[in-house]
Amino acid sequence: MKNWNDYKEYVQNIDPDSGRNIADIEEQAKLISTVIKQRNELGLSQRDLAAICGIPQSSVARMESLQSTPNLATLLKILRPLGLKLTISKSGRR
Repeated sequence: MKNWNDYKEYVQNIDPDSGRNIADIEEQAKLISTVIKQRNELGLSQRDLAAICGIPQSSVARMESLQSTPNLATLLKILRPLGLKLTISKSGRR
Protein backbone atom coordinates (compact mmCIF):
# COMPACT_ATOMS: atom_id res chain seq x y z
CA MET A 1 0.00 0.00 0.00
CA LYS A 2 1.33 3.34 -1.04
CA ASN A 3 -0.90 5.78 0.81
CA TRP A 4 -3.94 6.27 3.04
CA ASN A 5 -6.41 5.95 0.16
CA ASP A 6 -4.90 2.62 -0.86
CA TYR A 7 -5.28 1.39 2.71
CA LYS A 8 -8.91 2.55 2.89
CA GLU A 9 -9.70 0.78 -0.37
CA TYR A 10 -8.04 -2.38 0.93
CA VAL A 11 -10.07 -2.26 4.16
CA GLN A 12 -13.30 -1.58 2.26
CA ASN A 13 -12.65 -4.61 0.06
CA ILE A 14 -11.98 -7.00 2.92
CA ASP A 15 -14.43 -5.56 5.47
CA PRO A 16 -17.11 -3.17 4.17
CA ASP A 17 -18.30 -2.32 7.71
CA SER A 18 -14.84 -1.18 8.76
CA GLY A 19 -14.55 0.76 5.51
CA ARG A 20 -17.75 2.64 6.38
CA ASN A 21 -16.41 3.30 9.87
CA ILE A 22 -13.27 4.85 8.40
CA ALA A 23 -15.37 7.06 6.13
CA ASP A 24 -17.54 8.16 9.08
CA ILE A 25 -14.50 9.02 11.19
CA GLU A 26 -12.99 11.02 8.33
CA GLU A 27 -16.22 13.01 7.95
CA GLN A 28 -16.33 13.72 11.68
CA ALA A 29 -12.68 14.78 11.67
CA LYS A 30 -13.29 17.14 8.75
CA LEU A 31 -16.24 18.78 10.53
CA ILE A 32 -14.34 19.15 13.81
CA SER A 33 -11.27 20.50 12.00
CA THR A 34 -13.48 23.20 10.50
CA VAL A 35 -14.87 24.07 13.94
CA ILE A 36 -11.38 24.30 15.46
CA LYS A 37 -10.06 26.39 12.58
CA GLN A 38 -12.97 28.84 12.78
CA ARG A 39 -12.74 29.07 16.58
CA ASN A 40 -9.05 29.89 16.30
CA GLU A 41 -9.62 32.42 13.49
CA LEU A 42 -12.12 34.21 15.72
CA GLY A 43 -9.60 34.24 18.56
CA LEU A 44 -11.82 32.19 20.85
CA SER A 45 -10.55 29.69 23.39
CA GLN A 46 -12.47 26.52 24.12
CA ARG A 47 -13.59 28.18 27.35
CA ASP A 48 -14.83 31.26 25.44
CA LEU A 49 -16.80 29.15 22.98
CA ALA A 50 -18.27 27.02 25.75
CA ALA A 51 -19.40 30.12 27.65
CA ILE A 52 -21.06 31.59 24.54
CA CYS A 53 -22.83 28.28 23.89
CA GLY A 54 -23.81 27.61 27.50
CA ILE A 55 -22.02 24.27 27.63
CA PRO A 56 -19.07 23.01 29.71
CA GLN A 57 -15.56 23.67 28.36
CA SER A 58 -14.87 19.96 28.80
CA SER A 59 -17.60 19.21 26.23
CA VAL A 60 -15.84 21.39 23.67
CA ALA A 61 -12.50 19.74 24.49
CA ARG A 62 -13.91 16.20 24.16
CA MET A 63 -15.57 17.07 20.85
CA GLU A 64 -12.41 18.69 19.46
CA SER A 65 -10.31 15.66 20.41
CA LEU A 66 -12.91 13.30 18.87
CA GLN A 67 -13.43 11.65 22.27
CA SER A 68 -17.16 12.31 22.04
CA THR A 69 -19.69 13.11 19.35
CA PRO A 70 -22.03 15.97 20.21
CA ASN A 71 -25.74 15.53 19.71
CA LEU A 72 -27.35 17.63 17.00
CA ALA A 73 -28.63 20.32 19.38
CA THR A 74 -25.17 20.80 20.90
CA LEU A 75 -23.52 20.85 17.50
CA LEU A 76 -25.89 23.57 16.33
CA LYS A 77 -25.20 25.58 19.52
CA ILE A 78 -21.50 25.41 18.69
CA LEU A 79 -21.78 26.21 14.99
CA ARG A 80 -23.96 29.33 15.27
CA PRO A 81 -21.58 31.62 17.19
CA LEU A 82 -18.77 30.51 14.88
CA GLY A 83 -20.73 31.70 11.86
CA LEU A 84 -20.96 28.13 10.54
CA LYS A 85 -24.01 26.17 9.46
CA LEU A 86 -24.76 22.53 8.94
CA THR A 87 -25.62 21.59 5.38
CA ILE A 88 -27.03 18.24 4.36
CA SER A 89 -26.58 16.92 0.84
CA LYS A 90 -26.85 13.65 -1.00
CA SER A 91 -23.71 11.61 -1.21
CA GLY A 92 -22.72 9.22 -3.93
CA ARG A 93 -22.62 6.39 -1.39
CA ARG A 94 -25.43 4.06 -0.50
